[in-house]
Formats: sequence, C-alpha cells, structure tokens
Amino acid sequence: MDDKDKQILQILKEDGRAGYADIGKRVGLSEGAVRKRIKELVNSGVIRKFTIKIGTAEGAEAITLLATDPALPTQEVSKRIREIPNVETVYEVTGEYDIVAVISGMNVVEVNECVEKIRRVEGIMKTNTMIVLRSW
Repeated sequence: MDDKDKQILQILKEDGRAGYADIGKRVGLSEGAVRKRIKELVNSGVIRKFTIKIGTAEGAEAITLLATDPALPTQEVSKRIREIPNVETVYEVTGEYDIVAVISGMNVVEVNECVEKIRRVEGIMKTNTMIVLRSW
C-alpha cells in the first residue's frame, strides 16, 4: 500500500459515496486507476466492507465489552458474534474483557435485542454495554 492508496482510503473514510472520478481528481489518478486500486484494496482485505453508519440522531449505537470462557478460543467466539445482525465491528482486545463489539440499530430496542443475542453466544461469560450518546 502506497501513499495514493492511503489517500484513497482517507477519502472513502470521509465520504464512502465518493465516486471514482472525484477520488481520481483529488489524488491525481485516472478514474480507471482509482477503480483498480480500490478493487485491489478489497481483494487484499484492506477494505473489508462498505457500509452505512447511521448517526446517533437517527439511530442508536452501543459498545459492548465481552468476557469469554477461557476454555473456548476467543477467535471462535468472535466469529459467532460477527455473524449476528447489527454487529458492525468486533475487536479482540487485552485486559479485563476479551472482545469489544460495536453495535448499531435503528433504535435502542434493536440494539438491546442484539446484545441479548450476543449474551446467548456460547462462550460469553460477562457483558458490559454502553450506549453511545454522541460521536464526533
């Protein structure tokens, strides 16, 4: 990944709907070159998915800290959590908790339903959920 790829990623982070031609003008590449680079970023796993993030004024978001059973591999538990609808991102972390899940939904009820599904995943021993009030 070179500086042009990093510039493209930054533009897409700021505006996921930016068009190839617009990105090309901003980074000094042709539309075709941008299209090819984005395809390579997707194929290599640098870009894992394109998604819509609903603002907290229009929906609800939560961060859930998860402690897992040491008898089960954390990676397997993480994989099960990633498959649950409304789970946006899963991080394996160090510290008191083993996994952090970022959840979003149209409202708090939908987020809570997702948390309940997570709690039923085999290997989850403890959860701590925080509703996001504001993000920048």
